[in-house]
Parts: sequence; structure tokens; C-alpha cells
Amino acid sequence: MLHLDIPTLAQLDVLSQVRADACVSIYLSTTPLSQRADASRIELGNLLKEALLQLEAENFPRSGRMAIKESVEDLTEDYDFWRFQANSLAVLVTPEQIRTFRLANALRPHVVVSRRFHLKPLLRAITFPHVALVLALSENSVRLIEVSAEGHPVEVEVPDLPKDFASTVDLEALNDPSQAGRLRGLEGKKTLLTKYARKVDTAVRALLAGTNIPVFLASADPLSSIFRSVSGLTSLVADPIAGNSDRTSDIDLGAAVRPLLDRLYERQLEAIRARLETFRPARRAVTDLSDVARAAAMGAIDVLLVDIDAAVPGTFDQATGQIMLTDVPSKDHYGVIDAIATHALATGSRVMAVRQADIPDGQHAAAILRYAL
Repeated sequence: MLHLDIPTLAQLDVLSQVRADACVSIYLSTTPLSQRADASRIELGNLLKEALLQLEAENFPRSGRMAIKESVEDLTEDYDFWRFQANSLAVLVTPEQIRTFRLANALRPHVVVSRRFHLKPLLRAITFPHVALVLALSENSVRLIEVSAEGHPVEVEVPDLPKDFASTVDLEALNDPSQAGRLRGLEGKKTLLTKYARKVDTAVRALLAGTNIPVFLASADPLSSIFRSVSGLTSLVADPIAGNSDRTSDIDLGAAVRPLLDRLYERQLEAIRARLETFRPARRAVTDLSDVARAAAMGAIDVLLVDIDAAVPGTFDQATGQIMLTDVPSKDHYGVIDAIATHALATGSRVMAVRQADIPDGQHAAAILRYAL
């Protein structure tokens, strides 16, 4: 699988509370191909130089700059770390600590220096994982395939995953007159297929515990229907990949699932936008940034859409919701949308980092409220 460290909501909450005279947030493109890791290491070094120049311009003490420099340089020289990457890397560093997250989605390289971490790109990673799994299931074989936005699909090793139907159940029982009628003939085979499906489901669920990666099922009936009837996979997608998975290569499965994954994300956004329009007349939906900030401070936001690309420097008062915008970013004037989003997360809101085209009224944020303001 891609080597991912997608942050949990609890981790994001902890990171959102970090305050320091220098919080450096670095995002860069990486590659799962270890032979190309040197280019990513060089890029991180260049982004570090940019961060150090910003810190020097802010008159940040040299000792603190050197501590940040040493932490990031130690990371660039950790060759074992660079052997296992995904499509992007987040590096969050202060003079006292450094945190890294390997992400499936492709992020543009950039640096933000502030008194808090810039976390909006990480919100994008948990909004849409940009990676999916295909469970190719038949009587003859079962395999789990990881599909990312770029690169070739990769088969995932799953502990305790059955090899096939025949090796999992006792097929001889189907024709054994001494067995109970339930295990004979067509009904008997359905019972054994159900047992097979449960074993597959148990193995896959154990591997994916704690993740929300979408899982697409490539299987034919009756096994497809049987698996869906017993599966406890909360991320199992309703859209099927029809046909005999035995005859479909990993590459073809990847090609089949990518448009399905795009449609899945689009349906999620359409549902949110439809709810927002429905709640507007009751004043339970807002798109003005000042109104969104006030709702966040009051803990009134149910769902929040934020523009991942917008850079709106200023300040956000968590107690009152008042925002003050400026033209020039600095360590004292951070990304207001980022601050609103992380505060909303802390109050239990669902936060989705999207493109501006996905936000109504051409705004940088929109919120569905728990109650009218």
C-alpha cells in the first residue's frame, strides 16, 4: 500500500492547539518510487531555505532558526524515511518538535511561517483520501488492490485473507449424503459461500480498522450480493465493478475504479450543496466569511466547506468570531480560513476542504448550521 500517515481528527485537534513564535508548515510533492526520492529531498531542502529566510525577516532568534534547520536537515538525511513515501509530504516543525504526514493526494509545494501550523492541506487529505481499494472477489481467488490517483495499482497483502473458496470451506460436504440437508445442493453452496464471504470480510476489516478509505467490490453474483449482505465494511461503496474479476487485471481494475471514485466524491459534495440551499431560507446556511467565523466561534457549524487554495491573512478571535483581514501575511497574521476550519473541527463540525468552484456564491467558505443565528 501507499505509505500513508493521514492524520486523525484527534491529531488535527492537537496540532491546531500548538502555538509558538515559529510554526513552520512545509508541504511538498513526493513519489512512492524510492529511486526518485532524491528529488523530493532536494525540494524539501529548498523549501527549508525559504522558511529560514522568512524567519530571519521576522527577526526570529538565530538559535530557534538553527533548531528548525537541524530538525529538517536530519529528516532529509534519513534515507530509510525516504524509501517509503506517498504522493505528498507535510512537515510541521517548531524549534522543539517536528511532525510528518505522508499523504495520498497531490499538494502544491509551499511554506507557511506563523505562530500556528497551517493545516488546511491536511484537511483536504481527510476530506477526500484520493486513494481507493478494490476487493476483487470470486470463487477462484480474492485479492485487495490499492488504487491511487497516480501510479500503478498495487496488490495489498492482507493477513489471514482466504486464498479462494475451495480452500476455505469443505466442498465435499455438498455431495455427502451424511451431511444435513442445509449443506447439500444449491442451498448448501450458498451457505458455504456466505462462510467464505464472512472470512474475507473479517480479514479486510482487520486491515482497514480506523481508516475511511473507500472500498469498491469487483465481483459477480451470487457472491457479490452475498458479500454485501454480510460485510461490516463501513466504507464499502455501493457502486459495483461488474464482471468476472478473475479475468480483469489490476491495471484494468484501477482504470475502472478511478471514475467511480470521482463520482463518489462529487455525489458527496452535491448532497452537501443541496442541504445548504435547503437551509438558506431558515437562516441555517451562510457563505459570508464573517458569518462563518461567528458561527464557528459559537460552535454552531454542522458542516463547513473551505477553499483549499485561498490564502486570506488576518486574525480570528475564537471567543467572539471577529475576523480582521490584512493584505500581507506574517507570523502574526495567519490564514483566517485555516483557523476557522480547525476551530470548527474542535467543536465537532464536519470540515471539507474543497476547490472554490465547489463552494456556493463563489465564496471561500460556506457553512450549514446546527441552528439559525
